[in-house]
Amino acid sequence: MIFLIDCFIVLGSVMLAYMLRFNFDIPEDETRRLYTTLIVVLVVRMVSFIIAKTYAGIIRYTSTGDAVRIFIVIFSGSILFSLANIVTYSINEAFLIPFSIIIIEFLSSTLAMIVFRLIVKIAFLELQTPPKGSANVVIFGAGDAGITAKRVLDRDAGTKFKVLAFFDDNPNKAGKKLEGVPVLSPDKMQEMLQNQSVSHVILAVMELDPKRKAEIIEICLANNTKVLNVPPVIKWINGELSFRQIRKINIEDLLEREIIRLDEKMISRDINGKTIFITGACGSIGSEIVRQVAMFTPSRIILIDQAETPMHQMELECLEKYPDLALSYIIADITLKERLATLFSEFHPEIVYHAAAYKHVPMMEMNPLEAVRNNVLGTQILADLSVEFKVHKFIFISTDKAVNPTNVMGATKRIAEIYIQSLNKLKTTQFITTRFGNVLGSNGSAIPLFQRQIERGGPVTITHPEVTRYFMTIPEACQLVLEAGAMGNGGEIFMFDMGESVKIVDLVKKMISLSGLTLGKDIQIKFTGLRPGEKLYEELLTAGENYIPTHHPRILIAKVMQYDLDAITADLKDLIGKAAAADPFSVVRKMKSMAPEYKSQNSIYQQLDTIP
Repeated sequence: MIFLIDCFIVLGSVMLAYMLRFNFDIPEDETRRLYTTLIVVLVVRMVSFIIAKTYAGIIRYTSTGDAVRIFIVIFSGSILFSLANIVTYSINEAFLIPFSIIIIEFLSSTLAMIVFRLIVKIAFLELQTPPKGSANVVIFGAGDAGITAKRVLDRDAGTKFKVLAFFDDNPNKAGKKLEGVPVLSPDKMQEMLQNQSVSHVILAVMELDPKRKAEIIEICLANNTKVLNVPPVIKWINGELSFRQIRKINIEDLLEREIIRLDEKMISRDINGKTIFITGACGSIGSEIVRQVAMFTPSRIILIDQAETPMHQMELECLEKYPDLALSYIIADITLKERLATLFSEFHPEIVYHAAAYKHVPMMEMNPLEAVRNNVLGTQILADLSVEFKVHKFIFISTDKAVNPTNVMGATKRIAEIYIQSLNKLKTTQFITTRFGNVLGSNGSAIPLFQRQIERGGPVTITHPEVTRYFMTIPEACQLVLEAGAMGNGGEIFMFDMGESVKIVDLVKKMISLSGLTLGKDIQIKFTGLRPGEKLYEELLTAGENYIPTHHPRILIAKVMQYDLDAITADLKDLIGKAAAADPFSVVRKMKSMAPEYKSQNSIYQQLDTIP
């Protein structure tokens, strides 16, 4: 059918060309020539259509490529007519087809075939997506990504979305139109969301400032408008955006900060060509450290973890991403000194990133013996072996829960901090500590739990209406670990500027809104009370501590109390002995004597704080 329509278009174009050529009054002697021209042009065009298969495309999906193909096919035929004219003129000094006819027919055939396809495409879209059933959307970003997002919505018949407007921060674009859609100033967004029924705002700016993104999302949430986000171009499938890739905004997008600018030269000097140990390498933090370190071409990375299945998954990922990098996958328990000594002897690491730890506060409150064994003894064994085998740097991943600890987990991390900081005085290995808060998406983060509860319809359980926490993303935290490790000279406790602490209840309310639900109607929040060992807010400095800035605006150095190595070593020996004797209360009592700032909260061990 399309082939026949194209042939009729060609015939009509030849007739139109003759009418225009002779001012709508074709002379009688030209009529016979007209029939010859019709036959020649039609035969050539039919053959070229069959060869190029211009009729084979599905018209409702006509694209720029189809228009270009039609242009090339028609143009090639016209070139053939021109060459035939030259040949016939050289033989009998007469043109086969007048050049004016060739030009007019070329223009009219090309235009008519393309317009025909566009009309069919538009008619199909209108019939499939009637305005009555379409949802109104606006797009923030009037650049290439915004136009691409609109075209995706236009061609995806199943979405039934109608783009009302573009918004863009560029004042030069305001007042203009893109594909018939007006571009408005962002200060009019609030008014449009209030006065018109807008179901979605689509963010289509590739490098939108996180603070600006949060402002836009807040406006949308205040007006019960859902927010979608166009992914970066590198994530588009085969270089093309599909509607399924336009995803919902998640809570991580609200907590984003400006991209961290790393001193890559300094980090590269620190890591390039080195043998690196990473403990807890299959955990959320450890695995990201592996990815970050791999970018700086170390000589070898030794991944150490006691979890078999995650290690297997990590191996598959690394084989795909880093086929040329030397990696060793070691299943080992960091509390087994003989096993670790064998690994140190075999690989002779130059840098150790120690991320392995038990970190769930309520779980460790119920299992203080294991918390001490893993978090304290494991760190001591690794640190002592680092000294014995002359490791250049040892970077310890600590937590803000080690500051004025109120739970067993935080106390074990604080004692581990004290030990490795004291060990730095031996001047054989540079011991560096990093402290940061909750990591979004990590195995210990509450965000995935909240998300699951929202998906199930609630209720969402929060421990206390006033509880607050600091948050970072996993890549952000690990990038700062690498930077701190590279700049450290030993003995420092680096803490990261994580901005303002976030009230958990406010965070959950935003998560509920982002999910398109209404608090109190679709879903409820239930307060369960603080869990054992939890406190309302986290801190980054112990009482009496201060900090000094570094060259990186997000990294600070805590000025902490110094401890005697012999004294802390004796205390550790006593603590480990009590843990082996399986007496939780004597273990916690000893921890409190080693870290006097450790005061239990909401815990069975609170009674120890009142005993002289």
